[in-house]
Amino acid sequence: MELLSPAGSPESLRAAVTCGADAVYLGWGEFNARRNAKNFTDEEFAQALRFCRERGVRVYLTLNTLLSDRELPTALETARRASDLGADAVLVQDWGLFTLLRRTLPDLPLHASTQMSIFTSGGAREAAAMGCRRIVLARECSREDAAAARDCGAEIELFGHGALCMCYSGQCAMSALIGGRSGNRGKCAQPCRLPYGIDGPAKGGHPLSLKDACLACSLRQMEETGAACLKLEGRMKRPEYVAVVTSIYARLLRERRLPTGEETAALEQAFSRQGFTDWYWRGKKGPGMFGSRPEDAPEPKALFAAARAAYETDCPPTVPVRLSLSVRQGRPAELTADDGCGRSVTVSGPAPEPARTRAVTGEELAARLSKTGGTPYFCPHPEVTAEEGLSLSAAAVNALRREALSALSDARCAVPPRRENPVPPLPEADCSAAAPEWTVSAASFFQITPELLALGPARVFLPLSALASVPALPQFGGTWCAVLPRVWRDGDEPALRRALERAQTLGVRAAAVGNLGHLPLVRGTGLALYGDFGLNVFNSRSLEFLAEAGLSSACVSFELRFAQIRDLAKLLPAEAIVYGRLPLMITENCLIQNALGCACGAGGPEIPAAGRCAGSHYLCDRTGARFPLLPAYGHRTEIENSLPLYLGDRRRSWSSLGLAFARLRFTSESPEECVRVFRAYRDETAPRGPFTRGLYQRGVE
Repeated sequence: MELLSPAGSPESLRAAVTCGADAVYLGWGEFNARRNAKNFTDEEFAQALRFCRERGVRVYLTLNTLLSDRELPTALETARRASDLGADAVLVQDWGLFTLLRRTLPDLPLHASTQMSIFTSGGAREAAAMGCRRIVLARECSREDAAAARDCGAEIELFGHGALCMCYSGQCAMSALIGGRSGNRGKCAQPCRLPYGIDGPAKGGHPLSLKDACLACSLRQMEETGAACLKLEGRMKRPEYVAVVTSIYARLLRERRLPTGEETAALEQAFSRQGFTDWYWRGKKGPGMFGSRPEDAPEPKALFAAARAAYETDCPPTVPVRLSLSVRQGRPAELTADDGCGRSVTVSGPAPEPARTRAVTGEELAARLSKTGGTPYFCPHPEVTAEEGLSLSAAAVNALRREALSALSDARCAVPPRRENPVPPLPEADCSAAAPEWTVSAASFFQITPELLALGPARVFLPLSALASVPALPQFGGTWCAVLPRVWRDGDEPALRRALERAQTLGVRAAAVGNLGHLPLVRGTGLALYGDFGLNVFNSRSLEFLAEAGLSSACVSFELRFAQIRDLAKLLPAEAIVYGRLPLMITENCLIQNALGCACGAGGPEIPAAGRCAGSHYLCDRTGARFPLLPAYGHRTEIENSLPLYLGDRRRSWSSLGLAFARLRFTSESPEECVRVFRAYRDETAPRGPFTRGLYQRGVE
């Protein structure tokens, strides 16, 4: 497996390369998921690429954030320049940028970032078929999940060490909605590391703070799944951390062994949150995965000093080369340098002179060629062909060696030819509407009453799991739509397909698609496909991508401002959530199970009505704010915002944006509250009780 290390700064890059990384990932420019890292200037980025390419280390550029229409041209130009400089691949989250890169830079390899939320083999196959060369699977994936994706048609990259997010990457809006700093835009403030309480005040507990992952004991298993790459997390960490972790994993991969006690202790000293966890990899979850780090945790000064000393000295030569010198009378001396990877250069120097006192020997010439210090190269056995009785100065041999190795570096750093196409224009389709129709989503069928349907929603969204226990669906003038689970696994898909078939017999005519892996689930069913908020639609190109994928409409991101929604080219009928508690997180762990225990089982299309997690539960922060906890498919949890979004009295601000649909999202409301809110929106009345205006006006960083 390739060992991929983080490079949040030039110092960290040097640490990673010096300590054995096969590849590094780094940010350059404004658009990457660690915008708070030091990252690279233009000059530093060009230098980093040459430094790495000389040493055979691959460089992956992270452009894995959501991008507005106004930002796409700059992001595309960043990718173009990176391609021209020789970046080996670009990591992408945004489907609009993905579409542009695939068309304008067709030879630049694209990697599907973990921010794309891919965790099934179907999702991996879809991404590969669309042009992704590598899929970074979600951190929550197990050994079995990884093995299931091995034949997807692209390389698989797995997280092996470092911080675990509580929410599935790409699906977290907690930092954005609470503090205006979007994780999808590279500015996460890490609210999950703060103390919270479950069904009570926060008293120092950290139910959202996972321990760091450490899969040092599972490297052979990871190789057996067919994974191409082992990724180390830590672009926000200091260079000494990168050096320690990279060097240990490099040794373990090279020597194919388990870590020693000393190595495990060094990993913990470098950084841990009360130890490590490998439970996701083992298919486990529970309170044993959680831990926090004290603010006054001591720095491992001795460990970091030794690591610093290792990478601050000259990088040791790592590239073996073959040097062949020819010294013949009456002909210029010639030196050929060959790196064994298909690159060979030959340089010539002065012709040797007849020896006046003592002739130079082959051994002496070989010794001079071996002095490759200060370069990435080493030559254990130089080859010398020298006629007798000749003299060639040490300066001439040294100059030949320097010129040959410099030319070899130029050859190794040469950028492969890559096509560049003009930016294609957007299609001329315009699906703007003069005013949006109402749609309704509910957490349970219990919330959908005849009074609600009489108000005339164009669409009613219900979770597929909720439809499993519904005997019949009432007829109304709109469309019933099944909402597929936000998170599931390959093993759930037979039951989900059966549930979809039954839903169709009830009268369901559409499915809400919120993940790339949903597409193979619904293909061939005949259902209309409506894009849900999990697709993170942030620009017009994303709408173009979804239209090409066969969707009939798409819900835009609730992190967009009204002006940005207005300016979207409505290549599909667009929908926006205008009421409701917005989802902050979807978590693999059931928070109620972890805190209180419950009787629910995992998996299956039904979420049990019995058991403690089906009741009314909440997460409480240090200010006393309460965030409702909803049970999610597969015994997971969805955390909702503490206040509902309310825009009923500001209808004019969103009804003229060209939206085709405006969604009222009901989660913990009673049936009577659902009807009251719908009527309040129709009548444009002021809200009752506390509320939030969301991000539509203030936006996010």
